[in-house]
Amino acid sequence: MTTITLLHPGAMGAPFASWAVANGHTVLWVSEGRSPATRDRADKAGLTERPDLAGALGESEVVLSVCPPHAAEDVARSVAEHGYTGLYVEANAISPARLDAIGSLLGPSAVLDGAIIGPPPADGKEARLYLAGAEEHQELARDIFEGTAVKVRDAGPRVGAASALKMAFGGYQKAARMLAAVAHALADDHGVGDLLAEEARTMPAAILADRGYIPSVAARAWRWAPEMREVAETLEAAHLPAHLAHAAAETMRLWDADKDRTDLTPSEALAHLHDSVTDPSTRPR
Repeated sequence: MTTITLLHPGAMGAPFASWAVANGHTVLWVSEGRSPATRDRADKAGLTERPDLAGALGESEVVLSVCPPHAAEDVARSVAEHGYTGLYVEANAISPARLDAIGSLLGPSAVLDGAIIGPPPADGKEARLYLAGAEEHQELARDIFEGTAVKVRDAGPRVGAASALKMAFGGYQKAARMLAAVAHALADDHGVGDLLAEEARTMPAAILADRGYIPSVAARAWRWAPEMREVAETLEAAHLPAHLAHAAAETMRLWDADKDRTDLTPSEALAHLHDSVTDPSTRPR
């Protein structure tokens, strides 16, 4: 059985750790400086208390970091300061560059890149834990969560791939919800909220899952960008945030040279989004 230190028992971390406990592993948590709410979550998850980080790390083969992304680097630094040399599973919603910085901090520790997608694994719900890194490190994590509501999936050997997956998925998921909120606010201001909802029910449900439509978007971006600027103007007139609409229009500019093209593959259209393409008009047609 494996001894794990969880940093920290939050709304996601505590349910995750409870499944490791259910599989017979020991999961430690550090009570120093934590709130009564954290203690309550730790107790419900069956975690074992340690008063300080040094004591917990001294017993642990694995550290599992599940915390808000802005705290991920500080959490890793606190572990590094205690000379920890075991496996560090970095499972926060951070960029690959942030992951590299954390790897540099931890030095001799083995860092396993992790990304959690899905709800907290409790009350019949499942979450996916994508891992990128050495196979022997992934195997240890798979053993910890074998047969539980934490479904461990392989994102390959390249450290940073799991974090990139989280950034891609989370970037879409969170931004889409904000766009929906702004759209409903604008429609409500003009008394057409019910009509917006009615139109929304006719939309495809799996936009992110279907790459095949992307070339058609690239081909039409030349006329969609001006429409997005009109959207931005309408939002500004309603005193609503317009920066996402402006950003969409600016992003569509990268597809200017793809006007009315019907021969692009999804991969070609996606490649044209890289901002290193400074002059799209120079692309061969």
